[in-house]
Amino acid sequence: MTAFFDILIGGVFHAAVLFLVAAGLQLVFGVQKIVNLACGSFYALGAYFGITCVNWAIAGHSPQWLFLPVLIAAGIALGVIGPFIEALLRTIYDRDESFQLLLTFALVLIFQDVLRFFWGANPQQLGNLSMSYGKIEIGALSVPTYNALVIAASVMIATGIGAFLQRTRYGRILRATAENREMSEALGVNVRWVYACVFTLGTVLGTVGGALVVPTAAASLDMPVELVVEAFAVVVIGGLGSMRGALAGALIVGLMRAAAIVFYAELEILAIYLVVIVVLIARPAGLFGKAVE
Repeated sequence: MTAFFDILIGGVFHAAVLFLVAAGLQLVFGVQKIVNLACGSFYALGAYFGITCVNWAIAGHSPQWLFLPVLIAAGIALGVIGPFIEALLRTIYDRDESFQLLLTFALVLIFQDVLRFFWGANPQQLGNLSMSYGKIEIGALSVPTYNALVIAASVMIATGIGAFLQRTRYGRILRATAENREMSEALGVNVRWVYACVFTLGTVLGTVGGALVVPTAAASLDMPVELVVEAFAVVVIGGLGSMRGALAGALIVGLMRAAAIVFYAELEILAIYLVVIVVLIARPAGLFGKAVE
């Protein structure tokens, strides 16, 4: 029972962080039709910058329990890079998908050098700082309070994004732009501004996800590639462009990864891609994706 509970909590925690990155990837693709390989770089940038900001806060004698708000603020602050990268991507919106993949992969390589320049090649971590929040005891079982807070934050963000897209005027503008950009422009929508806002939001989701994971894992230069592998597995399982698919895919990948680590660590990546293969065979568009006519 304890092992099952550990797998459940560990898997859902990883899914909560993975969902943030996958949601940003889905949002950008859904509106701008850009497959953004650089989402993993935003995740790594959030992780490294989050460590730096927490170390600054500790050096300023801030109480340890404040590090969670500091991490979230660090991720949000990095959203400032979103409009600049979107302006770069604007040159390839109407070009073949191969240009999108090449340019976003080039951004991965650029950001890897940026990370190496500012933080060096050695992994960095925050030690056991996450345990400053203590544990929640449930009978004989215990859950790290930090993990529970991150899971709750991810659920709130998922609910907020859903409500924003479905119930607000700006959300309807986003959906209309995603369906028909030309018609939206004809009706007076500033599509350039919409694209900049959407890409910035996708960037913030990635950087916040990276910042939230560093109290439990080291930040390293391998993070971008590792995260992209998992994020695209989530997208394939859930369906490209579907926010519900991002949530379902993140849960599947997170739980499969946690179970593989406990029972047979060598199968961690293989287990995820076995699920991807099954989904591609049974439902090529993904669990919640729409088949292209």
